[in-house]
Amino acid sequence: MNSKAQTAVQAVIDRLVAEDQERGLQVAAYLDGELIVDAWSGVADPATGRSVDGDTLFVVFSTTKGITATVIHQLAERGLLDYDNPVAQYWPEFAANGKGGITLRHALTHTAGIPQMPNGMQPADMCDWDGICGSIAALTPIWEPGTRTGYHALTYGWILGEVAQQVDARPIAQIVREDICTPLGITDLYFGIPDDVEPRVAPMEVDPHPAPMPEIPADALVNRAIPLSIQPLADVANRPDYRRASIPAGGGIMNARAIARHYAALIGDVDGVRLLPNERVRQATTLQTEQTDAVLGLPARKALGYWLGGPISAMSERITAFGHTGAGGSIGFADPEYRLAFGLAKNRMVTSAPGESTVNRVASALRAALGIPEGA
Repeated sequence: MNSKAQTAVQAVIDRLVAEDQERGLQVAAYLDGELIVDAWSGVADPATGRSVDGDTLFVVFSTTKGITATVIHQLAERGLLDYDNPVAQYWPEFAANGKGGITLRHALTHTAGIPQMPNGMQPADMCDWDGICGSIAALTPIWEPGTRTGYHALTYGWILGEVAQQVDARPIAQIVREDICTPLGITDLYFGIPDDVEPRVAPMEVDPHPAPMPEIPADALVNRAIPLSIQPLADVANRPDYRRASIPAGGGIMNARAIARHYAALIGDVDGVRLLPNERVRQATTLQTEQTDAVLGLPARKALGYWLGGPISAMSERITAFGHTGAGGSIGFADPEYRLAFGLAKNRMVTSAPGESTVNRVASALRAALGIPEGA
C-alpha cells in the first residue's frame, strides 16, 4: 500500500459521506501491478445499517462495458473475431432490416445506428437473453452505420455479448469468469450473481439532492436508448432478476478492487498475468471518433469499446488513458503512461456537473498524492 495515496483518498471519500454527497463507496488503485489504495467509507444498506467494507458489491452499470470490451479483444487476439467483419458474419440473424453492413468496429464505437431499445421494453425483458437478442436482431438502424456516433447505452452489451457467445460457444458471463477473473484471482466480479452473493450487494439509491437538469423531451434519443419504462435505474438495479441476469452493457456487479485489477492487467503484469499483449491494447485504445455523441449531446473520445481521457474526464486529460464510466458515478480506467489503474464503485446515483463528480475529486486527489499530472 502507498500510505500517502491511501490517506489522501480516504480523506476525500470520508468527507463526501460526511457531507451526505455519497452514501457509501469504495476505491481501489494499482500502480505497477501492485494494489496501492484499498479504501471504503459509508453505509452499504441504510435499511439495516450495514457499513461498506472492501468486500461489498455494487451494481456498476456501464462500467461493465469496459469488461465486455476486454472479452471482445481477447477473442480477437485468439483469431475468432475481426473488428472490420460484419456482426452478421458471426450472428446471421442480426443482418435483418438493413444491418448486414454493421461491423464489429461500428458496435464497439457506438456508430452502428441502433442505440434504441426495442419498443415496449420492461425490466423483466432485459433479463431474457434470447428474447432481447432476438428483438435487437429485428431493429432497423436510425442512421446509416458508420456516419454518426451515439451512445448504445444497452444494445452495445447484447450485440457484443451475443457475438462472443456465437464464436466461443460460452455465454459471456462464463467467458468473463474463466478468461478474466480466474487467471487474475478475482472473485468479486459478476455478470449475474449467484444467490449466495446477494447479501453482499449494496442497494442502489436515487440521489436525494439532484442537481438541476434541463428537461428532456420524452421522445429524445437518450430516452430511446434508456427508455423511461426502465427508469429510475436504481430501482431496476435492486430487482432480484436484474441482479441475476447477464447484462453486459449495464448490469455488472463487482467491487472496486476487481475493477482496478482488471485494468491493471491490461497495462502490465499482475502476479504474472497479462490479459492482452501490448499491440492488442494499442489497437483497442486508439482513438476512433471524438464527434459529438448523438445520444448524449456531448463530444466524447471513443476507442474500441473503451472511452479515452479528455478535458473533463476523471481518467485525466491524456488521450492515452482509457476505461469506462457507469451511470451514477462508478468508473474503471487505466492510465498506461503512469502505470496506474483505478476503480470506484458506489451506491448513490449522483448526477454532477461535468468535471465535478465524486470520481473526478477522488482521482485528482490520488494523482496529486502520487505526483501524477492531470494534463497531457
